[in-house]
Amino acid sequence: MAGGVSLARFGSGTMRRRLGAGLVVCGFGVAAMAPAAAAGRVDVLYAGSLVGVMEHSLGPAFDRATGFHFEGYAGGSDALAEQIKGKLRPADVFISAVARVNTQLMGKKNGNWLNTYVRFAQSPLVIGYNPASRFAQDFKTKPWLVALEEPGLRIGRTDPKLDPKGRLTLSLLARVARAEHQPHLVSKIFGSPENPAQVLPEEELVGRLQSGQIDVGFFYSLETAQAHIPSIALPPALTPHATYTVAILNRAPHEAAAHAFVRFLLGPEGQRILKANGLEVMVAPHQTTMARPAGAGSHTPAPMP
Repeated sequence: MAGGVSLARFGSGTMRRRLGAGLVVCGFGVAAMAPAAAAGRVDVLYAGSLVGVMEHSLGPAFDRATGFHFEGYAGGSDALAEQIKGKLRPADVFISAVARVNTQLMGKKNGNWLNTYVRFAQSPLVIGYNPASRFAQDFKTKPWLVALEEPGLRIGRTDPKLDPKGRLTLSLLARVARAEHQPHLVSKIFGSPENPAQVLPEEELVGRLQSGQIDVGFFYSLETAQAHIPSIALPPALTPHATYTVAILNRAPHEAAAHAFVRFLLGPEGQRILKANGLEVMVAPHQTTMARPAGAGSHTPAPMP
């Protein structure tokens, strides 16, 4: 798609293997890992807002440290969960930008794809704008809410039905509307929730802004920091956050690699990489332990950190 961000440029892989033996995760051991003579790959489905840190930082570092090979696929968290449930995209590890999405994969009626998850990082929602846009000066000099109402402004956001960031964006403006006693504010700025003139795939939003196809967009702070996009922090009392979670899927086809990836993500080097990319780490290494693979029997998850 013209002006979009192709995941091929990040080396994101399509996943073709069927799901194999069962695996349950209640926590993740995070002892420091030395380079190992491991072989094989780990397929990770992750929230599209993490594409930069996963493909350019954490994935390559994991490969070097373990000998396994990271293969990532980015997308909206809800859309990825639906692909897992529909057996359209097998994976070993699922990373969501909102904890609630994990419940879509829990329980018998949802296919028992996972039993538990760990919250590991968060990032606040911000407004990012193109510095070359004719509206850039408005965002530099006017209140952000006033700037968003400029005629002709091209706004980009993600689909609230497929991506948590899209829902958080609508939630943000709804909170502002109540605080400012402006009941029609959301429809005035966004039109309908699924307005096709504004809604874009999560993995394309940064590229659309950088290419000038939109003037302003709603992002997580790590996205604007990584892409060097000028951004506006929103009122702390109203600002929603992405809360990133990680889970190893039941029946993960690459069990050893999946455990190795999560250990690395939550370990000292993984946390260093997350912090360096603007994420606020939420879990300390000593708080978690690695679960043993589970067979066909039932399992009671340990409490979440």
